Amino acid sequence: MAMTKRQRVRAVRGVQYAILALVVVIAVFTADFGKIRAAFFDLEVAGKMFPEVITIALVNTLIYTGLGFAFGLVLGVVLALMRLSTVAVYRWIAGAYIEFFRGLPALLVILAVGSGVPLAFGTQLDRYVSIMIALGIVGSAYMAETIRAGIQAVPKGQVEAARSLGMSPTKAMLWIVIPQAFKIILPPLTNELILLTKDSSLVLFLGSSQLQYELTQFGRTELNQSRSLTPVLVAGICYLIITIPLSYLSRYLEKRTGGKKIASPEKVDVDVEATK
Repeated sequence: MAMTKRQRVRAVRGVQYAILALVVVIAVFTADFGKIRAAFFDLEVAGKMFPEVITIALVNTLIYTGLGFAFGLVLGVVLALMRLSTVAVYRWIAGAYIEFFRGLPALLVILAVGSGVPLAFGTQLDRYVSIMIALGIVGSAYMAETIRAGIQAVPKGQVEAARSLGMSPTKAMLWIVIPQAFKIILPPLTNELILLTKDSSLVLFLGSSQLQYELTQFGRTELNQSRSLTPVLVAGICYLIITIPLSYLSRYLEKRTGGKKIASPEKVDVDVEATK
């Protein structure tokens, strides 16, 4: 007798649960929990990492990420406006920049800015400046497309209402379009901030003093000294302390902005009058 659709769904789900239970049982009976605890949960090794893992590594990771995101956001706005420009040369330059740096691994960009530029031009950039530029370049190529999409999502009626009140195209873009676009793109920008936080781990290849360590480099140094994987686990937890709240923030902003309609032209009229 043939099964109904609901019975087939239940059967498939039962098989999936059975496979999952089998994998768990095999893992429980074959794992050496003593070795796992010694490798990943050595409290003595973890205790030696504090407070430096917070006061130095975590703080430096936040600083590097913040600098890169701020620079990338400014550069991304410029690139987005160039992509939307009526001047063909600007569109070509912005398009070539975005495709070029989106196609390159972030590590190559960081090495090129942090090590290649000083070798090529005989000048040594400040570490914070080189990290800001490198991460900013990586992030701006992605943020530019997000910002461009947000600008294009703003109804043309908003611009027409602003122009009818005598605002120039530049003022309409700065005071009407871009603020509304940012309300739309806040969730994806938050996701970009998470990606940039993880990309900041690549600055370990530039070399640094102990006071300049970020989480990955700090964890690797402690790993080499202790011969335990506990430092890697602690560094990973510190990354999660940054990224998990940002993930929740992104979902919260998506709920707040996703269900809202863009303000009507009448509302824009009022806002424009207030800016005069």
